[in-house]
Amino acid sequence: ATFLTGLSGASSLFLVAAGLTVIFGVTRVVNFSHGSLCMLGAYVGWSILTRLPRDPASFTLGLLLTVCVVAGIGALLEMALLRRIYRAPELFQLLATFGVVLMVQDVVLLVWGPADLALPRPAWLRATIGLGDGRFPVYDLLLIVVGPAMLGGLWLLFHNTRWGTLVRAATLDREMVAALGVDQRWLFTAVFALGAGLAGLGGALALPSASANPGIDLAVITDAFVVVVVGGLGSIGGAYVAALLIAQLQAFGVALVPEATLVLVFAIMAVVLTVRPHGLLGRAQADARVTTDALPTLRPAPRVLHGVAAILIGLAVLVPAVAGPYALAVGTEACIAVLFAASLHLMMGPGGLPSFGHAAWFGIGAYAAALLTRDAGLPIGLALAAAPLLAGAAALLFGAVVVRLSGVTLAMLTLAFAQIIWAVAFQSVGWTGGDNGILGLWPHGWLHAPAAYYWLTLALCLGGVTLIRHMIYAPLGYGLRAGRDSALRAEAIGLPVRLLRLAAFGVSGGLAGLAGGLYAFAKGSVFPAYIAVPRSVDALVMVLLGGVQTVSGPVIGALVYTGLYDALLRAVDQWRFVLGAAIVGLVLAFPDGVGGAVQRAWDRQHGQ
Repeated sequence: ATFLTGLSGASSLFLVAAGLTVIFGVTRVVNFSHGSLCMLGAYVGWSILTRLPRDPASFTLGLLLTVCVVAGIGALLEMALLRRIYRAPELFQLLATFGVVLMVQDVVLLVWGPADLALPRPAWLRATIGLGDGRFPVYDLLLIVVGPAMLGGLWLLFHNTRWGTLVRAATLDREMVAALGVDQRWLFTAVFALGAGLAGLGGALALPSASANPGIDLAVITDAFVVVVVGGLGSIGGAYVAALLIAQLQAFGVALVPEATLVLVFAIMAVVLTVRPHGLLGRAQADARVTTDALPTLRPAPRVLHGVAAILIGLAVLVPAVAGPYALAVGTEACIAVLFAASLHLMMGPGGLPSFGHAAWFGIGAYAAALLTRDAGLPIGLALAAAPLLAGAAALLFGAVVVRLSGVTLAMLTLAFAQIIWAVAFQSVGWTGGDNGILGLWPHGWLHAPAAYYWLTLALCLGGVTLIRHMIYAPLGYGLRAGRDSALRAEAIGLPVRLLRLAAFGVSGGLAGLAGGLYAFAKGSVFPAYIAVPRSVDALVMVLLGGVQTVSGPVIGALVYTGLYDALLRAVDQWRFVLGAAIVGLVLAFPDGVGGAVQRAWDRQHGQ
């Protein structure tokens, strides 16, 4: 029964992952909104199926209608947004699709409400058969058949039709397909519609055994990313093999070692990618576009901007004189956000090392400070000093294993590690409190005053950002940029590229850990959510909004993002939709970030 449960779970997982891998294989878009399409499939499917008769034929018709609706939504999304940003860097595409996630979340809440929506199941959906000493749902047996049938259908589509041949050709060489006169716009739209339809089908098929709820999107996209990357980016067969592996691991893990299930899934992902960086059935050319073009040179800011920065810092120091407790709390969180974003920028900008799991170091720092204060009785100063050391040491150990990797593979490994840390924090109830967290961590002594803690946070934030700036313009920073632009050339002239990247891992992780420690005492508590995917996405959004190729970019991005978030949270009920729309608008208006746009305007003004 456990094995069959794993097979049925693999079919549902494969449908969502297959859509994601088809989209990435052709368009090269890391579509973070794919989970939202699956969630829409669940809600649209619920709306359609509850209005149809309860017989199997009507259920099948409802599934087909759901696929068509979600495929149409996917096509509209591709034409309205993604078609405009295909030439943008992959991480900016990720940022735009994250904006779509926020917008869809509020649309779902507005249309269907926050309550879980369960599908009333007629007798044929509740039927079971005898299996050993227990009973097994007939519907799950149908799901077991759906996965291989869909795999076979996709294989026939891609290998026995002209359209499928064009899709496979575009997966290998888009430029050559365009040179042959193929209209890529409609090819990409059709591919995106197919991928969206598969995601919608996966969401609808899950209704008889699960409900439609607003948390589907982030839960599904994490599992889908794991399957796609383990199987191999762009490989349908690999996605099915990986879905089988992951689903069986989850099924047997729940039955045998439930406390380690979450860790096992991401541990398997980490092992596979370490041994086979392109996945089980992936190929090197499908991983990412490779370019030898150097990125724009990071130049020191003009003197006038130094003066502006000094004025802003002076005003920040004077904030407690005019601000109340709430404004000071927001200011403290803004400082922490700046440090967190700047630490990620050191990896992504000069280092060219993308990370989808930067919250791991943030969470390690937060938990280290909390546990040292609660269990070891250390004062807040020593706990804050230990947080970056422990987080930096963890980052160094992790970096030593993955420093040879790059691109989406590295990004997904950082996500895997972050999810492992999250699972440990969530399931170690006796140590971390699990989902109840660690409470009562408020600063004491002279730091109890909000103004004092704000000044401490501001000072540490300025120190961390200044350290990063000096590193970027030091030989270490130039070496990192050389390795980013061309690792082979950098190694040929004697630069230790891996050691430089390892140093970036350690410093970046340490400063993120300091941000986590500061956040723990600012909030008075620590929860596993500090390590969850949304926290890592927040850091990515801040860096990309500001601009990866400017030193001031993460600072600007963090302030813009936290300012928008706070203002919208207080002023608008549908704040997610407005924030998502603002993010999408900023990506379209400033494809290299707000900081990059400011730098371009300055260069044009001064003829550079």
